[in-house]
Amino acid sequence: MDRVDRVQIFQVSTLYGAATVAAAVDAGQFGAPGHARRLLLVSHNAEVPETAVRLASMTGYERIAARFDEVVDWNEAVHPHHPSSWAPRPEEAPLWQRVFRTAWGLGPATTVEVVVESIQVNPAKALAAVFAESAVHVYADGLMSYGPTRDELPQSLACRVRRVLHLDLVPGLRPLLLTEYGVEAELVPDDAFRAVLREIAEAAGESAEDVGLTAAAAAAPTALLLGQYLAALGILTAEEEEDLHVRMLRGAAAAGHRSVVFKPHPTAPASYSTALHEEAARADVTLTVLDGPLLAETFYERCRPELVVGCFSTAMLTAAVYYGVPVARVGTDTVLARLTPYENSNRVPLTVVDHLVPDLAGGERPVVPGGAPASLAPLVRAVGYCMRPTAHPGLRAETVRYLAEHRGDPAAALHFPEERLAELGLTTAAARV
Repeated sequence: MDRVDRVQIFQVSTLYGAATVAAAVDAGQFGAPGHARRLLLVSHNAEVPETAVRLASMTGYERIAARFDEVVDWNEAVHPHHPSSWAPRPEEAPLWQRVFRTAWGLGPATTVEVVVESIQVNPAKALAAVFAESAVHVYADGLMSYGPTRDELPQSLACRVRRVLHLDLVPGLRPLLLTEYGVEAELVPDDAFRAVLREIAEAAGESAEDVGLTAAAAAAPTALLLGQYLAALGILTAEEEEDLHVRMLRGAAAAGHRSVVFKPHPTAPASYSTALHEEAARADVTLTVLDGPLLAETFYERCRPELVVGCFSTAMLTAAVYYGVPVARVGTDTVLARLTPYENSNRVPLTVVDHLVPDLAGGERPVVPGGAPASLAPLVRAVGYCMRPTAHPGLRAETVRYLAEHRGDPAAALHFPEERLAELGLTTAAARV
C-alpha cells in the first residue's frame, strides 16, 4: 500500500468493543478512508485465555476485521506474559516501542495514535505506556463509562487522552469517566452502531439453526437470559451465580415464556451445570444454552426475543435501546449489596440497572426504559463521588444534598452503606443539611 505517515492502533478484546470501534470508524470519527493506516490489535484477557472463546472465532469477526489494514495479536506480542498483567518498566518503554514499530512495520518516524478500552488497566495502559508520545482515544467499556475513572492516571498519560467515545446506552446520561482530566465525551452515532450489528448478524446466516436454536425453540415466545462471570470475579460463589441463573429462568417462566435461551458470558470460564436444565424441566420450559461464539445482539437481530433478563449486563440496555426489547433484572440488589470494595467499577452499572430496569423476581413488569429519568444523574454522580472522592471533590456538596434529601430511603441505603458514608464524613454532613 502507499506510504502513510499516520498509524491508528485500535486495541480490542471483545466483539462488542470491536463493533463500537467499527461504528466510530464508519461514522468518520477517525478521519476519512486513507487518512491513516489502521491496525486492529486483538487481546484476549480471560483469566485462562486458552479455555475461553477467542475473538477471532466469534461470528461476524471477519466483517469487522475487514475494515482494518492489518490485524495483530497482542497475546502473541507479549507472550509468555498475560495481557492483563504485562506492562513495560518505564525505563524499557522506548525499547519496546522500537520492537513493536519494527514487528508491525510502523517505521521509526510514523505518527501513532492509540485507541483503547479501559485505559486504567492493561493491556490498554501498557499500550499507551509503550507509545508514550501518542495521542490516546478511549472508547467506553459499556455501562462502566457512566462511572468514575477506576484509578488515578499518571499526568503524563491523562494529558494525552483526547476524548471518550461511547454508545448512547442511557440517553440523557453523561459519562463520568475521565471528566476529572477535562476529557470530553463523544457519542458514537446510533445508526452507525446499529448498521454494524446488522452486518455482524448477516454473518450468522438466515435460519434459527444458524444461531444455535432449533426451529421448535425459535417458534415459541422466547426470553433470553444473560449470564455474566460474577463467580470468576469473586463477587458471587459459583453456587450463588448458578442460583441467580435459576431465578432468571423462574421469573421468565412465571411471565409466560415457554421457550427460554441462556447466553453465557463469552469470557466466563467453561463449565456445565444441570441446575438450569432441572429448573426448566420443573417449569415445563424449553431451554436452549446458546454457548456458541455469538453476540447477544446477533440473537436479538435474528430471533427478536420478547424479553431479555440479566443482572447488570450492558447487553440488557443494548436490547432496549437498539432493538426495543423489554428488559428485566434479577439479583441486582443482592450483587450491589455484596460488591467490594465500594469503588469496584461494576458499582455504577449495577446502580444504573437497579434504577432503570424492573425487578422480575419482585413481580415488576418488564419495560423498555426510555431516556434517563431526572432522578438518575444525581444518583450516579453521588455514587461516583463516594467511589472516587479525591477525583471529584466538586461533587461533595451535591452528594451531601442528595443524601439529605433521601435520608431514610431504603433504596438510598443500598447505594450508600453507612460504613462508607462514615468513612467519608458524609453521615454528619448530610444530617446538618
